[in-house]
Amino acid sequence: MTPHDYDFLRKCLKERSGLVLTADKEYLLESRLLPVARKSGLATLGDLVAALKSAADPSLMTEVVEAMTTNESFFFRDKVPFEHFRLTIMPALLEARRSARAIRIWCAAASTGQEPYSLAMCLKDMEREVLGWRIEILATDLSAEVLQKARLGIYSQFEVQRGLPIQLLVKYFTRNGESWEIAPELRTMVRFRQLNLLADFSQLGMFDVVFCRNVLIYFDTETKIDVLNRLARITAHDGYLLLGAAETVVGLTDRFKMLPDRRGLYAPNCDPPRPPHVDGAKAALRLVAISGGR
Repeated sequence: MTPHDYDFLRKCLKERSGLVLTADKEYLLESRLLPVARKSGLATLGDLVAALKSAADPSLMTEVVEAMTTNESFFFRDKVPFEHFRLTIMPALLEARRSARAIRIWCAAASTGQEPYSLAMCLKDMEREVLGWRIEILATDLSAEVLQKARLGIYSQFEVQRGLPIQLLVKYFTRNGESWEIAPELRTMVRFRQLNLLADFSQLGMFDVVFCRNVLIYFDTETKIDVLNRLARITAHDGYLLLGAAETVVGLTDRFKMLPDRRGLYAPNCDPPRPPHVDGAKAALRLVAISGGR
């Protein structure tokens, strides 16, 4: 692969998925894209680049982007966000939404479905509290392939062993040969939809809770700022945003604020912007100068 080919692929991935590859990631690109090239009957990555430039097969670019997308996920990943959901978010929203009795949740990087299904299990465990409520879980991802797996709700032994307590496995999954199938009652609680976070998502409407975890880390600063500011527009003023452990809004946007002692949990910042600090003595001198000393 020539430097020009590498730069072309980097640019395509940045434009279509927000993924930023540094100059030292050729090995990663080669390991993930060579299988894509060979599947299409192309011998080298140079041939793949030529095919992409010809645009003869638009689906080839989709395959390239999906191959480079990291779809690491497991049930109740990092634990803390789900504790926030059970102990902080849901009690507050059940109180605040008593009249509407409706809550909307968005998992913005749902991958193969473990995150939204984990939230569905949390909600099933508080069935009494949410009885008669309309609670929507929308799960989106860039990759159509992983969303198809998520919709099926079928996971390997390895996948259910990662983060899923044994009591929940027994309660909500059925053994299906070498795999485990999630209960239909949980599958119907989640609506899956393909969506690119770089595109306009305002048409999704407003949400009370947004999980956007472990995706911003792949974006450059400008893209992070853009996505966070657009997330702020579709998060209810008393809603919540959850980011991954390695992600933050600090230094990127003032549209969200950190919640004390709640790692990874943010709330829309509804405080009016503070005026710039002005030294009182200097301000007085400027006023005297403007008024001619009177």
